[in-house]
Amino acid sequence: MAGTVSAADTLPVGDNGLPEFIEGNTLETMTFFLFFVGYIAMGAAFVFFMSERSNVAPQYRTTMTISALIVGIAAFHYYYMRGVYADYGTVSVEYRYMDWIITVPLMALKFPSLVGKGAITDKKVAGLGFTGICFTGALVMIGFGYAGEAGLMNPILALLLGGMGWAMIIVATGTPWTSGLGVDNSKISEELMWSANALRWFIVVGWVIYPVGYLFSPEVALIEMDNGAEIMAVAYNVADIINKIGFGIVAWMGAKKATEAMNA
Repeated sequence: MAGTVSAADTLPVGDNGLPEFIEGNTLETMTFFLFFVGYIAMGAAFVFFMSERSNVAPQYRTTMTISALIVGIAAFHYYYMRGVYADYGTVSVEYRYMDWIITVPLMALKFPSLVGKGAITDKKVAGLGFTGICFTGALVMIGFGYAGEAGLMNPILALLLGGMGWAMIIVATGTPWTSGLGVDNSKISEELMWSANALRWFIVVGWVIYPVGYLFSPEVALIEMDNGAEIMAVAYNVADIINKIGFGIVAWMGAKKATEAMNA
């Protein structure tokens, strides 16, 4: 998308090598650096998860691979989002949702790969099991979110409908206090219980940051501000760094603890 704009349309660079438009503008500077930090942090997390893959038991290596894929894909998209913002001063909605449509379903797959197939129930809703509910919920959440931010439908209606997808994932995976429709806590090993609940905390609480950022989107304009796009970007970037990397870290901690218990 950035390639469709001529080089003459790119913004000038200051003597310090940074885009001129961020100089003296705190929010623009924060947005630029969070894109940069997100790109570097996701890339570093990818290297870490891949290097740790061989240090856990074979049954948990899929979990580490999924963790690496999530942050690796995010690093790729953050590289482009950073470039679009640095060159054109624009917060890219398209690249953001390209990332989410891939990584959010992968995050839902963390549960069966970590807690084991034995802890996944055979309960179904409308013919959908655990994986089906999570994938459908992710598509509903991301699809309506994009429709609202792209101006394709009423943004508040899109937010409410997207929230239904989020609720579907919570119902399937459970909360830190309850088993989910698709997860039986009694069949999760003691070593993995903390990690499973930590993943639920990220979904139930950590994901709240996203709809907050959504409210500042220029197309949503529920809270009108001159720098709404930057506020939205800061919220999304912070949420991604916390949730994507944090998701992988707690899964790795659980896998390491379970591996050590097996070895003992």
